[in-house]
Amino acid sequence: MTICIGIALSLTACSANSGSTSGTATAGKAANDAQASARAACDTGTPIAAGKRLRIGSTVAPITSIVANVAGDHADIAGLVPEGTNSHTFEPAPSVAAALAKTDVLFANGLKLEEPTKDLAAKNLPNGAVLCELGTAILPVADYIYDFSFPIEGGKPNPHLWTNPPMAKKYAEIIRDVLVRMDPTNAGAYRNNAAAYIARIDGLDAAMATATATVPANQRKLLTYHDAYAYFARHYGWTVIGAIQPSNFDEPTAKEVADLITQVRKTGVPAIFGSEVFPSPVLKQIGAETGVKYVDVLRDDDLPGKPGEPGHSFLGLMQFDYITMVDSLGGDASALKATDISDVNVDTAVYPQ
Repeated sequence: MTICIGIALSLTACSANSGSTSGTATAGKAANDAQASARAACDTGTPIAAGKRLRIGSTVAPITSIVANVAGDHADIAGLVPEGTNSHTFEPAPSVAAALAKTDVLFANGLKLEEPTKDLAAKNLPNGAVLCELGTAILPVADYIYDFSFPIEGGKPNPHLWTNPPMAKKYAEIIRDVLVRMDPTNAGAYRNNAAAYIARIDGLDAAMATATATVPANQRKLLTYHDAYAYFARHYGWTVIGAIQPSNFDEPTAKEVADLITQVRKTGVPAIFGSEVFPSPVLKQIGAETGVKYVDVLRDDDLPGKPGEPGHSFLGLMQFDYITMVDSLGGDASALKATDISDVNVDTAVYPQ
């Protein structure tokens, strides 16, 4: 178990484990081929007959929300990974196999986030169904981030692309293309829904850029419980200085905690961030010993509120997290608070709890 204490995403105390890397030229070519294969897989499948409703499965709740906005009322959508569950270690129940057997399209994040679900899908999806791994399909291997909780020797890059709006936008574009091809009868609706939703994502991105400019440059630093903001940080010019949750998801050792306390004191961050879903006594201890504010409400794939409530959405999740970060680090979140995060369609997807 290792926690890597980072100075920046591109320069850390564990340089072999951090930043972006594609390994050797041979490994890089193989990974690029894998990325191309993932994108090609999203373009497979047999279109449904006219008059049928498209049956869609999805893994983590942020992806379910994006799918629901693009699909609108033209498809039946069911999430598979319960909210509040550690998606990295989630093992689907055998009953999920029956749902997969009736699924036309399954959207996953990929990047080795949901391997047990992917394995179950490979055995149970019907002929002609699509398994589309959005993250693997959009991310060039040269842009993979290996870091504190996702060391390169583990072979799993940081998979949390959706916390970075431009990457979520690419998810929406692929989802649109898959739905248009699988259900051509409703192609126009899918294109229109996607255009409206992508405009919402662009608005959130612009608002976060505006809010970032109000945070003092030396305070744009994140110490979090779960390592979910690496791609966000790279896009907006923030620095992830550490993550409490190690690669094996155990609690850190006493020495690792002491190292983080030293790092917090050196960097002078005004706040550190825990998870509402996974309370961390360790982060609370670090905050108490350093005199730094401990904010324990961040989320990464657990949407705010309950299904059907305003804000229970991908956009609501990101707005909540961004406002929390900006306010806590001395910035002005006004632009974020004014951003339109409403769904472009009524979300009728099933979100397991």
